[in-house]
Amino acid sequence: MIRYRRHILRLLPSIFALALCAQIAGPVHAFGTSGSYLAARHASFESNFSVAAEYYTRALALDPGNPGLMEAVISSNINLGEVARGFPVAKRMIDGGLRSQIANMAALGQLASEGNFEALSETLKTEETVGVLVDGLALAWAEYGAGQVTEALAKFDEVSGEQGLKSFALYHKALALAVAGDFEGADEILSGRADGPLQMSPRGILAHVQVLVQLDRRDDAIELIEMAFGDNASPEFEMLADDLRSGADIPYSVVTNAAEGIGDVFHAVASALVNESAPGYTLLYARMAEFLNPGNIDATLLSAQLLEDLEQYELATKTYDRVPQDHPAFVNAEIGRAEALLDDGRTEGAVEALTQLAQRFPEMRIVQYRLGDMLRSLDRHAEASEAYDRTVALSGEPEQSDWPLYFARGISFERTDRWDDAEADFRLALELQPGQPQVLNYLGYSLVELGRNLDEALGMIERAVAARPDDGYITDSLGWILYRMGKYDEAIVHMERAVELMPVDPIINDHLGDVLWAVGRRVEAQFQWHRAMSFDPEPEEAERIRRKLEVGLDAVLEEEGADPLAVAEDG
Repeated sequence: MIRYRRHILRLLPSIFALALCAQIAGPVHAFGTSGSYLAARHASFESNFSVAAEYYTRALALDPGNPGLMEAVISSNINLGEVARGFPVAKRMIDGGLRSQIANMAALGQLASEGNFEALSETLKTEETVGVLVDGLALAWAEYGAGQVTEALAKFDEVSGEQGLKSFALYHKALALAVAGDFEGADEILSGRADGPLQMSPRGILAHVQVLVQLDRRDDAIELIEMAFGDNASPEFEMLADDLRSGADIPYSVVTNAAEGIGDVFHAVASALVNESAPGYTLLYARMAEFLNPGNIDATLLSAQLLEDLEQYELATKTYDRVPQDHPAFVNAEIGRAEALLDDGRTEGAVEALTQLAQRFPEMRIVQYRLGDMLRSLDRHAEASEAYDRTVALSGEPEQSDWPLYFARGISFERTDRWDDAEADFRLALELQPGQPQVLNYLGYSLVELGRNLDEALGMIERAVAARPDDGYITDSLGWILYRMGKYDEAIVHMERAVELMPVDPIINDHLGDVLWAVGRRVEAQFQWHRAMSFDPEPEEAERIRRKLEVGLDAVLEEEGADPLAVAEDG
């Protein structure tokens, strides 16, 4: 059973878009054969921003007027988190009359960070700098920073009239009012009483909670958190709710000045670009948000997550490390850091990070849950089941959304030969989420392996296939179960379909070989086993396939002490 479990638990690899120097606007004519340029291009392809920044800088030193290299230096440094390093190059581009969104972005960041809002306002009034999503709101904040509050509020209103920007602009107007101390006005907007309900992100809810606290409306703030998240609040909001109940001091801190306001504009754009643009491009906006508002931990977490998407795990862990231990978002950051360590192959460090977090926050359900998931992914099922036990103890009465928890714990129970406990969890998961294909597949297959309730098991797998007819793994399960039940002619139809769906999976090809052998199609069976070997099976699987190629399936089953195949005519 373990051999097959490894197969059906295999996750499909996520495919991330590579940031292939997307920010470079023009051709780089002089460096087709330059070692520095080629090294920089390769590093950019790999999203290795540190190396890219170094080698693009070297190449630019040899060709200082090349606009493509200038943009590459700026963008690689921004994505690295070294925003200020791009300022001199951005100034050179702008002073030289070179049009560049990346240079304008850096220049905007420099003026805002230095508090030079008059100059920033003039720049934004005379030319487009970064784009429609940024320029209007950045101008409003620049006016605010320059002391032109009335003009700033009017600009927020003007932007709110643009298609698709109403909630975006009104939210920032509310932030500006809160910075000015007009918490009543901010609440009017954030509550939706002024201009209708806004589309609120978790950060927007945080801002509204802080505004309500300044108005001495803690009960309303608690109610807002409960209405927004129910029982699924993040650790940050759980801790915030506890502070509200205890009467702890909660200042207004989401945005405290115009530069931070512009940073929040970049953060909002970055959040909107997630899943819409390449991670490397989205990261530019997240890094600008971090730079202009270092206290915006949400932007820090977003940058770290994007770096994970780009497989820059070391840089991601360093970004997670910047979240202070006393910050409410520390738990989320530490979970992210542990997962980045795991993805980077630093398994023990990842487990240690989550173990320590679980010890520090023993009553925090999500920490125990994530620890269980990580241990299960590492086949450390006895430890995983203990973490899941702690998660269940913190969960209260099972709800529909809890089915993955019981399914996961059931898998760890099954893998540690605790079948009665495993079956109970699988059946509970199905009660919470009837017809869930993954659970039906796993439970049905397990029952067949144990020789129990075969008709029920077959029905479960058939329902799973009906729910996901294009899932190669589940289709393979149906074929494999029919094979194990001796229904070879029925099995072969489903096994051939599974191979069509997953043509390069070694286990599915191996299974088809076994079924072909069982119906007497020996030459075709050997062909499928050879195919399975070409797709790099696990060592244990490879050894068994080689043995089948040497002596045939019947002899292997006899060597393993398994029941022989039913008699089939040679074909």
